[in-house]
Amino acid sequence: MNLTLNVMAKNALVYYQDHLAGYLIETDEGYTFVYDKEYLKSKEAMPVSLTLPLQHDAYESKALFSFFDGLIPEGWLLNVGQKYWKLKGNDRFELLVTLCRDTIGAVSILPEEGVADV
Repeated sequence: MNLTLNVMAKNALVYYQDHLAGYLIETDEGYTFVYDKEYLKSKEAMPVSLTLPLQHDAYESKALFSFFDGLIPEGWLLNVGQKYWKLKGNDRFELLVTLCRDTIGAVSILPEEGVADV
């Protein structure tokens, strides 16, 4: 599969522990998550979530996948993040890539700049 991301898409790198596990893409149509090809070949490959089992095909959704949405902090920590980075509370993708770089669990989200081939 060769998924070319368009310029209007917002892209994020999804890490499982220290390994690039996949790519999360936001477009006008919704969201796509796809595992990295090299990650899938690894013997240590683990799904980032039980709701997103390892597979070569991309996952697609109109709304942000519940697993990723659940990583976004709530309460006072969310308020601090919104004030510090001047983020909109309804832009869940921006909240995710800004506030979930160093999560408590094994998954981290980093923003990816520009266009990429997956």
